[in-house]
Amino acid sequence: MGSATRSALESARAQLAASTGIDLAAGEQLLFAARTIGSSPQLTSALTDRSVEPEAKAELIGSIFGGFTAPARALLEGMVASRWSSGDELLAGVEEIGIRAVAQSAPASVEVESELFAFGRAVASDAELELAIGSKRGDAEGKLSLVQSLLGRSASPQTLAIAGHLVQQPRGRRIGALVRHGAALVADVAGKGVATVTVAQPLTEAQRDAISASLQRRYGRAFTLDQVIDPAVIGGARVQVGDEVIDGSVAARLTELKLRLAG
Repeated sequence: MGSATRSALESARAQLAASTGIDLAAGEQLLFAARTIGSSPQLTSALTDRSVEPEAKAELIGSIFGGFTAPARALLEGMVASRWSSGDELLAGVEEIGIRAVAQSAPASVEVESELFAFGRAVASDAELELAIGSKRGDAEGKLSLVQSLLGRSASPQTLAIAGHLVQQPRGRRIGALVRHGAALVADVAGKGVATVTVAQPLTEAQRDAISASLQRRYGRAFTLDQVIDPAVIGGARVQVGDEVIDGSVAARLTELKLRLAG
């Protein structure tokens, strides 16, 4: 991420935090804008052209997205007025702010990140479904229909909006990466992190609580756990937070022991 993008993203996050009237519809509109901009290289180029004045970009946004709510349009105008290191990073920025806006519209009782992880596991468990959703040849509307059929009424409108957007505009990311990205942003809105915990058997409630407490002590924030079942770990757990991996699995210990004996 370039320095220009970091500055633009910080500004967009601050603008979102200060905005009033941000609801699910506004978040969905921002995600729609990300898909629309991403589908047109000419539009992406015009919105990231540093020689074009912010007023002209705002006018362009108004002509294309004039039906948006005032808060959504103001956020979008603010983002295109900033300098971004590339068109791809502008798209990533609009997507992030859209996901954050959708997430903050969810009731406190709804765990959107957990629903996203459940969606990811359901897709990964069916090779044909994963291929259909992840295929570059599949059309966006067909993928959205699959998501709606899979989630049905079991998921919140926020999860449907985020999952539907991500599968329509994957930008080269596989389903696992899409889900982790979306869930991490949703969790961050609530001041939490996301940890992927790989175990041989499902965790008990006590084990989940112990891992969560340990992570909170280590990182100073609460965590949502994404549980992955993999018999190959044998026992123990492998925990991943971002790029950091804490491997306390039996498989890792056996590998370490073998290396010591071989040495």
